[in-house]
Order: sequence, then structure tokens, then C-alpha cells
Amino acid sequence: MQVVIIDYGMSNLGSISNALVEVGAENVTIATKPEELKQATHIILPGVGAFKDGMDNLVSTGFKDAIREAALNDKVPILGICLGMQLMAEKGFEGGEVEGLGLIPGVVDKLKPTKKNEKIPHVGWNEVYPAQANPIFDNIPKGTDFYFVHSYHFTPKKKTNTLSTTPYCGGFVSSVVKENIFGTQFHPEKSQRPGFQLLKNFINQ
Repeated sequence: MQVVIIDYGMSNLGSISNALVEVGAENVTIATKPEELKQATHIILPGVGAFKDGMDNLVSTGFKDAIREAALNDKVPILGICLGMQLMAEKGFEGGEVEGLGLIPGVVDKLKPTKKNEKIPHVGWNEVYPAQANPIFDNIPKGTDFYFVHSYHFTPKKKTNTLSTTPYCGGFVSSVVKENIFGTQFHPEKSQRPGFQLLKNFINQ
């Protein structure tokens, strides 16, 4: 096993690395160069910040093409977290219309409150309800709370790519899936036991 976390300047890598080691990942490395993805059995694409900045960094570092090759051609299991999940879309609208990685068809747009008490950014704990069965949610009860920090959300074009939903701003997609490609809008590394379980499930893919 070789779990590789992508460092493109948009995330706190320490907490993710520590969480992966805690759940039994045998080898965890942080990649600063695209060629380092070649050794990966599993890839983590983290991220905090704006869609445009994230894509600019992935393009300038050469990671964009390397991620697409690993995920789409080599079928390496990949998990996008928060901004990392959003960057998997075809396009996003944070900082203008920007082309994403195109791993899962869909777009990223701003959350829109539907109730007076709903604030943007959406920060804190909220329930996650699986929309389909998948081993990544094994041993995690339906409606479990995970930790969120975001203002934008990913809307897949196909319902089959919706892995879970969360009841906020009229309901949004909180995780996505397409074969070996996974994304969570929430932060599993900050979500205590359920989040660690999800990471464990991912590295067992």
C-alpha cells in the first residue's frame, strides 16, 4: 500500500496524514511532483480555498494531467476532500467560470440559503445520508454527522454519481462517486470516529 497525498499548496496536510496512519495506512507520502503519483495505490486530493486558485495550482504544478491519468486510465482509487472534491467537477464558478479536472460530470456553484437560519459559509457538523450503497460508508450509520466548512457545492449531472446528501440549503450533494473516484464535501480527517472509519474504508478499496 502506498497512499499519496497531493500537495499543491491548498491544504493542511498534517491532519490528513496523521488520520491515515491512525486507521492503518502502511505507507503515507506527500507528493510535490506529478511523477510521484506513479507509485500510488491510493491518492488523496485535499483542498481548502477557492476553485480558481486550486485549478491554477494543479495546472501550474503539472498535477492536473497526472491526476486524470491516474484516476481515469490507471484506475487508482482517489478521494477528493472539500475543495478537492469540487475540483473533480467539469467546471466551477468561484472566481469566474473555471474548467475543473473533469473526473465526474457536473458543476460547482454557490450554496443558496432556503431558510433564515442558514448561513454561508456552511460551517460545523451536519448529517450525511447515503444515496446509494457503497463500501466507503461501511460501518457508518445513516444520518451520521460529519464536519463541513464550505460556501460552494458540487452538483453532479447524473444521479448515479451522488453518493450522499446533506439537509442544508435545500439539500446538497455531500459526497460523490464514479467507479474508483470518490469525493467528500465534508472533512473526514476532522470528523472524529466516523471520518476515520470512512478513511479506513477508502484505503481498503
